[in-house]
Amino acid sequence: MSALNRPAQIFIGLLVLGAVLVPWLSLATSPASHLHIPEYVVTLVGKFLCYALLAVALDLVWGYCGILSLGHAAFFALGGYAMGMYLMRQIGVRGVYGNPTLPDFMVFLGIKSLPLTWWGFNHFAYAMLMALLVPGLLAFIFGWFTFRARVSGVYLSIITQALTYALMLSFFRNAMGFGGNNGLTDFKDIMGFRIDAPTTRAALFSASALALVLGFIIARLIVTSKFGKVLVAIRDSEARVRFLGYRVDRYKLAVFTISAMMAGLAGALYVPQVGIINPSEFAPQNSIEAVIWVAVGGRGTLIGAALGAILVNFGKSWFTGALPNVWLFALGTLFVLVTLLLPRGLPGLFSRKPRPLKGLPSPGPSSPIGEEPHAAS
Repeated sequence: MSALNRPAQIFIGLLVLGAVLVPWLSLATSPASHLHIPEYVVTLVGKFLCYALLAVALDLVWGYCGILSLGHAAFFALGGYAMGMYLMRQIGVRGVYGNPTLPDFMVFLGIKSLPLTWWGFNHFAYAMLMALLVPGLLAFIFGWFTFRARVSGVYLSIITQALTYALMLSFFRNAMGFGGNNGLTDFKDIMGFRIDAPTTRAALFSASALALVLGFIIARLIVTSKFGKVLVAIRDSEARVRFLGYRVDRYKLAVFTISAMMAGLAGALYVPQVGIINPSEFAPQNSIEAVIWVAVGGRGTLIGAALGAILVNFGKSWFTGALPNVWLFALGTLFVLVTLLLPRGLPGLFSRKPRPLKGLPSPGPSSPIGEEPHAAS
């Protein structure tokens, strides 16, 4: 419990309360009531919660270990495809071609038998397991080679972006067997329940909120442990940590893999709420947007990263409706202003640098909330 300080407890409490209260207000109140929450709002906020979990996963590696990943959209999308494959298998004979085994796009392409990669996805538990293992395995293999080769900084960021771009191009090909350009859509059921039913939408919202709670607690336990202290030290002075005898590559590999699995879980919960998954989810700009969420919320805060994701995406939804031609410029301007004026994100507006006593030396540069810049010494 020492890992969960008062702000963390409040954050978790609000999420748990929302997981219970929002579905109840949506399902049990009259549409004419002022307390009623429309179904589309439940779905929209549920999607934002999935983004918040992705932001927490990214903040874990960037804010606390200094790994600026521009490829976390790949792990998010892979988790989404795992869930999409399960949902496609649930369609069965209700598809356009009425094939009980093959999804419609496979019948259209003339595929005669179910590919090996699709085996087992008729079971929900297997799909969720793959949503965690596939991103985790990819992150482990990628990290094994890059971290052992001591690739870091901007070079690592470029390589992660190249990874997600290569996956996007691969999934656009029909030969990959994942729906090509159109992706996976037209879902019907999830675990035997209609995916478009209000009760199912509410349940997915609650699942997203609780998944964010779980991801946040795991991240807090990591960053407040001795393992987390070493991660912060690596972020601040990797050469010194290596000189002290720590296997830096192993620490980076472990946290990078855990972060990828959290992103995969976020993608798996995202897909049934939006109703589609296609290769555009791998687009590099999605990873860059996630970096903006963390920067706005405050790098190295976890809570700020989650709130930044919700805030930026709420603004994005508003701008796309009110000012559809300029929202991209607004998003870019926001990132530039935060980088130049608020290096600690929005929380930096509410924290004050302590004034040194007369005759004493001025304190060193302040660090973002939750970081410990002297851990390497």
